[in-house]
Amino acid sequence: MRSPSSLLFWIVVIALVAGVVHIAREFGGTARGVPRSRGLSPDVTASGNSLAGRARVVDGDSLDVAGERIRLYGIDAPEFRQSCNDLAGRPYACGRASSRALAALIAGRQVSCTAVDHDRYGRDVAICTVDGRDLGEVMVRAGHAVDYAQHSRGRYAAAEREARDSKRGIWAGTFEDPAVWRRRNPR
Repeated sequence: MRSPSSLLFWIVVIALVAGVVHIAREFGGTARGVPRSRGLSPDVTASGNSLAGRARVVDGDSLDVAGERIRLYGIDAPEFRQSCNDLAGRPYACGRASSRALAALIAGRQVSCTAVDHDRYGRDVAICTVDGRDLGEVMVRAGHAVDYAQHSRGRYAAAEREARDSKRGIWAGTFEDPAVWRRRNPR
C-alpha cells in the first residue's frame, strides 16, 4: 500500500502535466481550434476560432485570410480548371467564373470567418461573411457552387434549389459535380 505522501506526489505531478498541456495549447497556436497568430497584419484579427481580414480568392470555395487557407463550409464550387457547358451546349471555364464571382462578392472588403472544422488537408473549414452575408449561401444561390450535402447538413439546400429552378450559373447548362470532376482529374 502506498503512503498518503506518495499518492499526493502523483496527484501533483499529474496536475502539473495537465497544466503544461493546457498552456501549450492555449499559447502555442498549433492545436486544433486554437488561434494562430503568426504573421497577422494590423488589419487582421484572430480570436478563438475566428479570423477576419482581407482575403485572397484561391478558387470558388477557398480563400487565404492572413496566410491561412480557408475552405468555405458546406459548399463545393467547380474546380479552377473545370469546364461546364452553357445553355447552348458550348463549353466555358465555370471554375474560373466561380472564382471571379467569389472575388466580386468580396471586392476588397474585410472577410470574417468562423472555423467549424478542419479538412484532411489541414485547412480550416469556416463560415465566412462579408458585410454580414454568408459567402457560401450567396455562391450557391447565384449558381456558382453546389450545396455540399454530406458536410453542410442541408444548410444551403434551399439556396441550391432556388438556383437550379431559376437556372442560375452552372444550372443554366450542364456540369459535372465538382467532387466527381476532382476524382476524374487528379492534380
